[in-house]
Amino acid sequence: MNIKSLCATLLVAFGLISATSFSYAQDWGGLQRFAAANAALAEPVDGQPRVVLMGDSITEEWLRLRPDFFSSNGYVGRGISGQVSAQMLVRFRQDVIDLHPAAVVINAGTNDVAENQGPYDEDFTLGNIISMVELSRANGIAVVLTSVLPAARFSWRPALTDAVDKIAALNVRIRAYAQEQGIPYVDYYTPMVVSDPSRALNSAYSNDGVHPVPAGYEVMEPLVKEAIATALENRSVASDDDGCCCCCCR
Repeated sequence: MNIKSLCATLLVAFGLISATSFSYAQDWGGLQRFAAANAALAEPVDGQPRVVLMGDSITEEWLRLRPDFFSSNGYVGRGISGQVSAQMLVRFRQDVIDLHPAAVVINAGTNDVAENQGPYDEDFTLGNIISMVELSRANGIAVVLTSVLPAARFSWRPALTDAVDKIAALNVRIRAYAQEQGIPYVDYYTPMVVSDPSRALNSAYSNDGVHPVPAGYEVMEPLVKEAIATALENRSVASDDDGCCCCCCR
């Protein structure tokens, strides 16, 4: 047993971390997180397009706090807390493509800026988002891109002092790419940021400055629903133009 494994075993033994969390720590991309749920998910029903929301803890908490929003709209939540865009890209086939959705909503970047997996590189993050878009399109899946939510600081990364500038710059590039590619873009940032120089997430919508509370998700929901409807409509038109509608009902 190597030192890392020995230390992890001792931590589990002393109850400092759970066996489940230690197991997950060995699965960097989180490929096993939704393995059972994915296997149990039935095929999409004709006339009821499936939509997957891919993301991090913001998406994960959305499903937990507002489950009816997902179930009533045929949305599937595939958010994993703490993940950066590279980890989402690693699990994109299992958690999106293999579920045969009609559309996917990609929300990535918060944990990249927070440096959860090392130094932040804007080009690298945008490249991961573009790769997820390209994978979606190659598999006939419509895409919705979203802004990164505002955040002035991260409690788990107190040394980071320039998050607001990095988030603003990344959002400019995501929006520009979406416009260039004709992809619906959801601007969560503008209605949720405070109007003072801090550019923080409005405290009416969050308790910790990063994750929305139900009131925050209530702001987000009509915005993303409108973008999803546009993406599905565009997909249907494109399929009709190609003379094939075999995938429109997923």
